[in-house]
Amino acid sequence: QLRLVESGGGLGQPGGTLSLSCVASGDTLKGYSVGWFRQAPGKEREGVACIRNFANSVEKATAEPVKGRFTTSRNNAKTTVYLRMDRLSPSDAGFYYCAVRPRGLPCSLVPEEYDRWGQGTQVTVAS
Repeated sequence: QLRLVESGGGLGQPGGTLSLSCVASGDTLKGYSVGWFRQAPGKEREGVACIRNFANSVEKATAEPVKGRFTTSRNNAKTTVYLRMDRLSPSDAGFYYCAVRPRGLPCSLVPEEYDRWGQGTQVTVAS
């Protein structure tokens, strides 16, 4: 059974960079849409980015607040998905989660459309 574990959170400086990893076990991520989500205290969980490799294509989606700053990628073994966060802002702070949709479904930034989640990793942005 597919399990996801996030890592890489911690303290980032405004304007700086943090990179998160989402490691899969029990299966590869081939064909899965893997989404990144975040939740700040008192706020609803929101979609940040998504990536899916299928056939010879890569599908990606990025939320407007992070477009041009956050980038998703995947390793060749299709076991890990990364979220690189550049030009961090205090508004980027929160718990970050990766999740997958049922295999074969396209990328989405809607949390309710994902059914398997990691435990999350906390990101703090402060100088």
